[in-house]
Amino acid sequence: MELTEVLQGSRVIPVVVTDDIDSAVPLAECLYEAGIGTIEITLRTDAALDVIRQIAAEVPQMVVGAGSLREAEHVAAVKSVGASYGVAPGYTDALLDAAEESDLPMIPGAASPSEMMHLYERGYALQKFFPAEVAGGIPFLKAVGAPLPELSFVPTGGIDARLAEEYLALPNVLAVGGSWLTPKKLLVAGDFEAIGKLAADAARLGM
Repeated sequence: MELTEVLQGSRVIPVVVTDDIDSAVPLAECLYEAGIGTIEITLRTDAALDVIRQIAAEVPQMVVGAGSLREAEHVAAVKSVGASYGVAPGYTDALLDAAEESDLPMIPGAASPSEMMHLYERGYALQKFFPAEVAGGIPFLKAVGAPLPELSFVPTGGIDARLAEEYLALPNVLAVGGSWLTPKKLLVAGDFEAIGKLAADAARLGM
């Protein structure tokens, strides 16, 4: 399945770091009810795979992706718990090989024209631009748009609600990823009402 289908038109992807398995389902339900159709759970905690499993099993309407894939072994692990796609901060040929062999849709990361061209050669027209703000931000994506018109990007890294709207106005940006929808303070407090308000505002971006 093409990633554009997997993402179901979602233009804002919450990037979530959590070790609280119990909050997985209410978080996903909260985001979905606010109009967010996909969520990226990063492999930065020991609980990440269980969180993905919970959401995939109990909130099937939410498209759950796995972020921070760095090793080939991560591909089989996230697919076994129900991840619909993977996201990587960069790429290695071993990681891409594993994704292709397991038929896991991937958004590999790139931060330079050479990396972008190599990924396109491997068949990846949709790429993660990371770390977006540090790597040149909106001016950079505008600059690469002309010589690399085939590519689309999901910028992530240092993006807030204001910047997200500016990124989404670019013709070569399919979606943006960010943690501003699910800040750690609100996650720890279990304040899903506040998270829902942030998510509803985000869902209206780029419409």
